[in-house]
Amino acid sequence: MEDEAEIFEGLRSQFPLSFGKQSKSETPLELIHNATRRATAAAVNSDKPSASTSSDRANAFPSLSSSSKGWLDSLKNSNPRNPKKKAKEDELIGPPRRPVSSEEDGPAIIGPPRPPPGSGVVDEDDELVIGPPRPPPGGGGEDDDEPMVGPPRPPPGRDGEDDDDGPVIGPPRPPPGHMESDSDEDMDEEDEDSGYRIPLSNEIVLKGHTKVVSALAVDHSGSRVLSGSYDYTVRMYDFQGMNSRLQSFRQLEPFEGHQIRGLSWSPTSDRFLCVTGSAQAKIYDRDGLTLGEFVKGDMYIRDLKNTKGHISGLTCGEWHPKAKETILTSSEDGSLRIWDVNDFKSQKQVIKPKLSRPGRVPVTTCTWDREGKRIAGGIGDGSIQVWNIKAGWGSRPDIYVANGHTDDITGLKFSSDGLTLLSRSFDGSLKVWDLRQMKEALHVFDDLPNHYAQTNIAFSPDEQLFLTGTSVERENTTGGLLCIYDRAKLELVSRVGISPTFSVVQCAWHPKLNQIFATVGDRHEGGTHILYDPTISERGALVCVARAPRKQSVDDFRAQPVIHNPHALPLFRDQPSRKRQREKILKDPLKSHKPELPMDGPGHGGRVGSTKGSLLTQYLLKQGGLIKETWMEEDPREAILKYADVAAKDPKFIAPAYAQTQPEPVFEKSDEEDEEK
Repeated sequence: MEDEAEIFEGLRSQFPLSFGKQSKSETPLELIHNATRRATAAAVNSDKPSASTSSDRANAFPSLSSSSKGWLDSLKNSNPRNPKKKAKEDELIGPPRRPVSSEEDGPAIIGPPRPPPGSGVVDEDDELVIGPPRPPPGGGGEDDDEPMVGPPRPPPGRDGEDDDDGPVIGPPRPPPGHMESDSDEDMDEEDEDSGYRIPLSNEIVLKGHTKVVSALAVDHSGSRVLSGSYDYTVRMYDFQGMNSRLQSFRQLEPFEGHQIRGLSWSPTSDRFLCVTGSAQAKIYDRDGLTLGEFVKGDMYIRDLKNTKGHISGLTCGEWHPKAKETILTSSEDGSLRIWDVNDFKSQKQVIKPKLSRPGRVPVTTCTWDREGKRIAGGIGDGSIQVWNIKAGWGSRPDIYVANGHTDDITGLKFSSDGLTLLSRSFDGSLKVWDLRQMKEALHVFDDLPNHYAQTNIAFSPDEQLFLTGTSVERENTTGGLLCIYDRAKLELVSRVGISPTFSVVQCAWHPKLNQIFATVGDRHEGGTHILYDPTISERGALVCVARAPRKQSVDDFRAQPVIHNPHALPLFRDQPSRKRQREKILKDPLKSHKPELPMDGPGHGGRVGSTKGSLLTQYLLKQGGLIKETWMEEDPREAILKYADVAAKDPKFIAPAYAQTQPEPVFEKSDEEDEEK
């Protein structure tokens, strides 16, 4: 063993210490973000005339100001190692020295050099000159005796109207003609562009689902993302733990065979609510462990207020924005329920919406307002109903809009100020409502196809914009879009093409990350698109995109797993079909215990034919005369009557029982005798 160790050490010494070790990625962030840049943004940038490296960098990052450029140029010019400058041994760094002859004329000069002799500046005294040089003659004009505060004045002759005697305070005025070239319209456009800082330059996709992603939830800190799909699973993503492969760290299946219809984080982000197509919602902790499941109601009770829970599939659910113990759910049974997460056995409140016709109409969506003091519900008949949570409140809505939409409502959203309500529907429209006047909608945005019951609306962090997704139609060539609107002007700001073949269902704009999330998919694939901008977005996608996956080292050791035949162990072995086994047993006369069939004609194989008996013993007894079969030749009536005299003389059973009560037997008269009479 010692010899092998010495040989290994000898071989290891021939390699450098860094051999096989993982080195940090030296790829600049600029190249990483350029790899995730959206195709639309790249196409726009390619139209620009400048195609150099500096222009690409300018497209990826914000341009420098004129003052910053001047500072960089001065820094480059003062750098002695700059290859553009000629290398000289006698190159001077810093201000030029003073001529030797001038040192003998007067005292030493401390600070920057004096102005050249021809500038006209004459030192009247022989005192030391300390500080920067005086301004050139004529720059101050007649104001040399007065104090100058701030940067120097502009050169003379530019602004003739500004020759006043007062001191100049503040930065210099812009050059003449600058304000004349910029019109008021250009200034307004700049103000609008500065107000719409939408992170759309880069994009990444969180994949893993096999069907459309119908639910999305990002925690309040922006570190974890939940995505639920029609493939019955929930995937959990962690930005801090992900690398550039963008893989989920956990996958859940809350209820087998039921679609995921809603996900919502608690206010403290330590738990989340999962709503599926079943009648029972589930609560999970932050790591995906089940904490509880709400009870299902009795489907045979007609009054929904007397049931302990929902009796039909859930449609939507949302956690209270302030209270971490309260959640809200809606269901196809036509009710909304408020639950306490500490009691999974019964709900706190049952809300039955107002219906235009008797019966059960499903509640398709529900939501809280920002303070948790109001509840809005979208009803299957197209109505929008709002309840104010107050003392003694009931199922009667405070706001009722009978014909809010012509089809099922898929999403509702309150503004933070509590004045605006947004609604999204299957009828392909998005409506903006003023909660103070709900008779008519403020504005209706049409031509927004919607084929999914989970399509929602989201506000921007400052709530100046709101956005929603569109579905892909068969006749139309347009893919899934993310439409962004201005809340104040009620007009379209931008259309963002998310996917050419997938529909956009859920969307969110996270306030802390400043990143836009959009879920897409169809019947075969689904994913979550994250739009961001390296210059204005924070953390989130920026963290995981720049983290390269670890490379394997020569020193890594991994135990080779033992490969078992999947059908070798009884635990994993499929049970064989019993049909063939039963057929095989039926064919075997011994195992099936099948009786022997009687033989026709003469016997064979040791068996006697049916004419002389089926068994050999019966045949021998019959031949010997021990068995006499007389019943085939005797009349059955005569065989019975021959015992009549014996029974009358010596009765044993029936006659002694009736000897005292009925000594004379009474027989029933025959029906035939009555008919003859």
